[in-house]
Amino acid sequence: MIVEREVKKAILHMRKLGTDTQRCEVKEATHDVPKSLLATISAFSNMHGGMIILGLSEKNGFRPVPNFEAHKIYSQLQIIGDQLTPVVRMEIDKVMFEDHLLVVAQVKELTRSEKPCYVTAQGRSHGSYIRSGDGDRHLTPYEIDRLVEGNVQPQYDLEFIEEASLEDLDPELLNGIVRRAKLMFPRVFGKHSDELILIDLGVLTKVNGKICPRLAGLLAAGHFPQKYFPRLEIVFTSYAGKTKSDDRRYESSHEVVGSIPDMLLETLSLVNRHMKTGAVLEGGLRKEIPDYPLEAVREAVANALQHRDYSPAGRGTHVQVNMYSDRLEILSPGGLYGSTTIESLGKAGISSTRNEFLSRLLTYTKYEDGFVVENKGSGFFLIDSALSKASMPPPVIQNSLTFFKITFEKKKTHGEVPFSPSGKKVQDFIVEALYRQDSVSIKELTLLSDYSRTTIAKTIRQLVVDGKVEPTMGAKSPKQRYRLSRAI
Repeated sequence: MIVEREVKKAILHMRKLGTDTQRCEVKEATHDVPKSLLATISAFSNMHGGMIILGLSEKNGFRPVPNFEAHKIYSQLQIIGDQLTPVVRMEIDKVMFEDHLLVVAQVKELTRSEKPCYVTAQGRSHGSYIRSGDGDRHLTPYEIDRLVEGNVQPQYDLEFIEEASLEDLDPELLNGIVRRAKLMFPRVFGKHSDELILIDLGVLTKVNGKICPRLAGLLAAGHFPQKYFPRLEIVFTSYAGKTKSDDRRYESSHEVVGSIPDMLLETLSLVNRHMKTGAVLEGGLRKEIPDYPLEAVREAVANALQHRDYSPAGRGTHVQVNMYSDRLEILSPGGLYGSTTIESLGKAGISSTRNEFLSRLLTYTKYEDGFVVENKGSGFFLIDSALSKASMPPPVIQNSLTFFKITFEKKKTHGEVPFSPSGKKVQDFIVEALYRQDSVSIKELTLLSDYSRTTIAKTIRQLVVDGKVEPTMGAKSPKQRYRLSRAI
């Protein structure tokens, strides 16, 4: 039953805002239900549900409409859901507001397997809508594909790459995968040939009598998967400010390529190199405090590579790792899959895997002294644990049909001191700073140290004369930065 109190609360809220909201749509509908209402019902069904209020005028300050034919509109609203696929059944009621009768409908979100809900006459590709702010917009073909994907287990990771061969795969990684499989399941794989094991695990397949890699195998153990899929990479970018438009576009940008183990290792190295490392004094001893715990970053990047969208439509988009002055963002194409929700991340319960063959394969793929992933739904638990140990807040999660983003807030340290120990030679300090970052300004070096701007500037000039450091801009540029000379 629709509660009159909740309807009144929603109307008063919209009066303050002066507009409809993400979860509430108002229509005058004086004599007939408008055709545009079908798009709104589709949008609410495809998102998180919502409330429709008929007999109210937005342009007149959300006041009741004179001569509103509530009983007629109520009857029309009873059958309007028949014009959608799947048919939508709403909770509909008549509610009094300021001595006027309104008609209110509550639209529930459909289950994942029922989406997308679309206007039947327009067809799925043109009649599927989603709520955006206070309006409705068409779902893009990519968004529709992601919704439909939830109905059947995707197997894009099993696609075979006919033009590739065994020469595209790293023998050492392949041997490690085989050894791991035999160790874990000796009764199943103990007497199998290496080739058969790799076929069973989804690394290889036979096509027209020829052995060739599947996508999962190429990603887990390929020398250079980007030879066939250039955008299945990571792009790491470091920004000076809090947005991409602050001061200059970026300080440093790197394309990270190779297999998933290679990309994971290189990305962590870049994060470690570009983030600041402060310190606190504890009992007379200096303890370094990084901006971000690498354990948490590792899990987030591994999850992005493991669970991203590998459909043909998603292969044109890379994983992004963006470092700003106040946060680190990891963005991957394709939202959460299946029954997984933001609320369920990091908690015990059901987890869904979009790329099930790749995910399993990564549990056999060697990475440093362990394996790339555990594939037990523990990634976000480890992230939360690492952040908690570092006395940092939980990550901020954003999820949509088209992307998934996790954001780490930069570590705030009380009693922080510069990373350059007292007494270190100025030249050594500057060179050390440039090993940590691709380029720095005099202002940044001053902030990082206990040296004066004059001392830093004088030393920089001498290092340039000595050929150890070189400027990145013209001599009089206000945005001048310095980097290590290519000669050293």
